[in-house]
Amino acid sequence: MAGVPLSDVVAYLDGYLKIADVPDEPNAVNGLQVENRSGAVWRIIAAVDASLETIEGVDRRTGGPADAGLPAGGILLLVHHGLFWDGNVPVTGRRYKRLRALLDRDAALYSAHIPLDLHPEVGNNAVLARMLDLADPAPFDLYRGISIGVQGRAPRGTTRERLVERINRVLATEARLIPGGPEPVSRVGVVTGGAGSSVRAAREAGLDTFVTGEGAHHTYFDAMELGVNLIYAGHYATEQVGVQALAEHLGARFGLPREFHRHPTGM
Repeated sequence: MAGVPLSDVVAYLDGYLKIADVPDEPNAVNGLQVENRSGAVWRIIAAVDASLETIEGVDRRTGGPADAGLPAGGILLLVHHGLFWDGNVPVTGRRYKRLRALLDRDAALYSAHIPLDLHPEVGNNAVLARMLDLADPAPFDLYRGISIGVQGRAPRGTTRERLVERINRVLATEARLIPGGPEPVSRVGVVTGGAGSSVRAAREAGLDTFVTGEGAHHTYFDAMELGVNLIYAGHYATEQVGVQALAEHLGARFGLPREFHRHPTGM
């Protein structure tokens, strides 16, 4: 078995996720952040965050049955939150440790933030909406002029408590409900991560329930006074679904083994 050229994988990801066309935060740095010395990909490891523990965890996630007969290295670490959120700073301290850990393991790092959030097939919002069985999905909310979230019709008979139970089950989390809206749930919006401030956009879209990861203190009063059920399911928990879907898609396309490094933050 020959490794897949890293350049081929990156070119495909850049096009599939429309990396060049999607706006993002200044320090997001979407795309390939670190290349590997072999220039090949033998396995894909997906994770939410490019933390030191995640990178060092690559050692614990190789050598298993899926890696039988594969050479050391040649890893593509696929993440949602990449390395450079603190901006253009010296390669010292924690940044040096992360980069050194990647280079020691011959691991390339590819990051996709907003492009992964809003992707219609493997995006965090689209995948979570499907996991919640939302029917007739449609765009909802804007990020810098581009549709980012998903709204849809909840299954018949859904209550806000049952929706919370389903979220807890599919995401292995403990969601918090702010019960500002009606008990029976009809129209649900999803924007993963830290999108609590979008509760007003949910109200303007005619939704009775909004699911996200986390938000500011004042969003409690926003939800209660606007008449919207606001469900906080955790930033990490809601954004673990996209990288897993992307890794499955990429692995199937290129015939590469793939796995998910789970490291919940409790946030």
